[in-house]
Amino acid sequence: MKVLMVNGSANPKGNTYRALEEIGRTLEAEGIAYEIFQLGGGPIRDCIGCGRCSGEGCVFSDDPVNQFIALAREADGFVFGTPVYYAHPSGRILSFLDRVFYSSSSIFAYKPGASVAVARRGGTTASFDVLNKYFGISQMPTVGSTYWNVVHGQKAGEAELDAEGMQTMRNVAHNMAWMLKCFAAGKEKGVELPKTERGVKTNFIR
Repeated sequence: MKVLMVNGSANPKGNTYRALEEIGRTLEAEGIAYEIFQLGGGPIRDCIGCGRCSGEGCVFSDDPVNQFIALAREADGFVFGTPVYYAHPSGRILSFLDRVFYSSSSIFAYKPGASVAVARRGGTTASFDVLNKYFGISQMPTVGSTYWNVVHGQKAGEAELDAEGMQTMRNVAHNMAWMLKCFAAGKEKGVELPKTERGVKTNFIR
């Protein structure tokens, strides 16, 4: 089993990375592999609603979206990490996830997801809430912890000083591992995936 994580910060080794790394180390101790996908500092397009998504993902291939989608097909669980900008997730991770989910939401169904927000001080729970909405619309079980999945720190390395935040990250990992193992056990016992109705869309309110 493998968990794919996204570092939504342009800083590849900052506090968001450190929070994800703490989750990853704990997953490894539980026998589960992980990979941190770095968004980096390059440009990422917004979704423009062109409707030209293909079986391979987004029609635009000049940023990391389709590379991530290819990895996501083989992953069993996900963690999305973001720094907090103006009490909100980074614009780059939202542009990225809008296109990932709009073009390929079916590959995330029934796979657990967790979100992590990292800030100097405020805006963490609002950012956490925004990222969780991708899970709710894609039939993904959401992984919680013993507190909201947040870590505090401004300068690189300060996340280490947030002992409760690091504890929360480890508990996210334990809960993720437990879910993955339960799902695997259910599959071995022949438990079928839920039936899903599709086709009805109400595009107006009277």
